Amino acid sequence: MKAAYISTLAADTTITSFFLVCEKELRLTREGKPYLRVELSDRTGSIEARIWDNVDVISSAFERDDIVKVQARVESYKNRVQLAVERLRRAETAEVDLSDYFPHTSEDVEKLYLCLQKHVAEIGNPWLRQLAAGIIEDPQVCPRLKRAPAAKSMHHAFLGGLLEHVVSLCDLCRLVAQNYRELDVDLLITGAVLHDIGKLDELCYERAIHYTNDGQLLGHIVIGLEQVTKKMDQIPGFPNELKTLVKHLLISHHGHYEFGSPKLPMFPEALVLHYLDDLDSKLGAARAALSDEGGEPGWSAYSPALSRKLLRVEMFGAAASIRPEAAVAEPAPAETSVQTPSTQSELAAEANGSGKSS
Repeated sequence: MKAAYISTLAADTTITSFFLVCEKELRLTREGKPYLRVELSDRTGSIEARIWDNVDVISSAFERDDIVKVQARVESYKNRVQLAVERLRRAETAEVDLSDYFPHTSEDVEKLYLCLQKHVAEIGNPWLRQLAAGIIEDPQVCPRLKRAPAAKSMHHAFLGGLLEHVVSLCDLCRLVAQNYRELDVDLLITGAVLHDIGKLDELCYERAIHYTNDGQLLGHIVIGLEQVTKKMDQIPGFPNELKTLVKHLLISHHGHYEFGSPKLPMFPEALVLHYLDDLDSKLGAARAALSDEGGEPGWSAYSPALSRKLLRVEMFGAAASIRPEAAVAEPAPAETSVQTPSTQSELAAEANGSGKSS
């Protein structure tokens, strides 16, 4: 087991432990002196580190995606801990357990995939069902879909996170469609299944999670649009109007121009997909923030994804009085009944000894 995990690091201490290198960048101080900025991670989170001395020697000793042994001072800067690295070397294979470095969904990935297949099998529109099944069951897609994160850092940023997010979104779509009967649930589920499919190629997740070249240059919306359009073009007779609706779901799901959508959602299913996708993403970010032990008493650390810190309700002063299990049960009101004509006749029959037994 690792000597220290990122979530347990405290300022004004010195640690020696192993970490995965997520980013490595050579920078210059204002005086022109070179230093290394490194992002290190393990399964509990990530932390920035600085290497000020012997930069040339240390820089040549490791690369991004390596696991390294680090001796460093834990410092506090702008209310966040960071590392000032004193010594660093590449770790030997026998020194590390890879499970210490890669956060993973707590759900069973195979069960999640079966749930996704069930959602797709229940799509009534044969064109959409064939499209969605053809993509998620593609041998080149399926294993990556079971492993991919949903993002680098914003939400569901762990192995299996994309599949967890997509299944959760499909569940939400079916619930909302029960309340808004005018929605085309087949179109909505298709959008939920395919909206982030471009992330399989936007992100690299064999070691540290980071962006591919296509991810940096194009983004998952463009990548996904190309992939889904190609698949629709391969299905003989796929209706052109339906193609347009599916494409719009993909390019509008971020909901705002400033968030990368080239078009705003322009029909009800596109609106619902955007808002439910945003909801599931935000709650995923909230879950991650609250599971991190950092922050001040009663509050999470600041969440960049949510642009705020979150209250730990279970630690709030009045929590004992607001939780249902702590509430004093009120006596149940006396049971009353209204006798309808049929009830009156049944009672009369029972009084005469002719009522039905149960």
